[in-house]
Amino acid sequence: MSREWLQTERVSERVPAAPSATVLPLRERRGLEVLLVRRRASLAFHGGAWVFPGGRVDPADQAGDALASARHAAVREAREEAGFELDPGALVPFAHWTTPEGRPKRFATWFFATAAPDAPVRVDGGEIVDARWWPVGEALAARDRGEIALPPPTFVSLAQLRAARLEEALAPREVEPILPRPVAVDGGVCSLYPGDAGYAEARLEAPGPRHRAWLVDPRWRYERG
Repeated sequence: MSREWLQTERVSERVPAAPSATVLPLRERRGLEVLLVRRRASLAFHGGAWVFPGGRVDPADQAGDALASARHAAVREAREEAGFELDPGALVPFAHWTTPEGRPKRFATWFFATAAPDAPVRVDGGEIVDARWWPVGEALAARDRGEIALPPPTFVSLAQLRAARLEEALAPREVEPILPRPVAVDGGVCSLYPGDAGYAEARLEAPGPRHRAWLVDPRWRYERG
């Protein structure tokens, strides 16, 4: 299991969140499928985990504002990590996640959805060692069986797409900035997100709306409503 987003201990100094971008390449075959790439196990951040192609916004990606720069970074990372050529204008903002405070590494990441090109996948062999098209439900089931590791933002994004068709997944949406508030529970963490009744006070038992992920093995659970 990838632990960076699950830990509840804090570092003593404030770490700024580096601007980053990732892309969800999607297609319809056996239902909705998403391309996940596997990070090299020796990497310090999410080593061995299956993730969407992505990375930091580099100086060469700067394009006027934060969103435009993130689009360029997502296109570059998709080219470097998966061999895809994407149109930045075709990237649909899907989510924006910021690593919780108190972590030694933090990222402020735009997630973009896009229809995948009809092209072979080519991994870079550096940070990325494998790639696979996953039916969304199969990726979630593989995580619950302990066969693959998913970072929580990847898990939540897949959970949100579990019942979606491609057209729905690519529809414009209002993007909610998500800064998780993790709360330790027996066997893992419950991560609270904006909109949850307990978010402000990090109180799991607060009555009202739910927007949280129970990151407790063997089966993680996303809850909203």
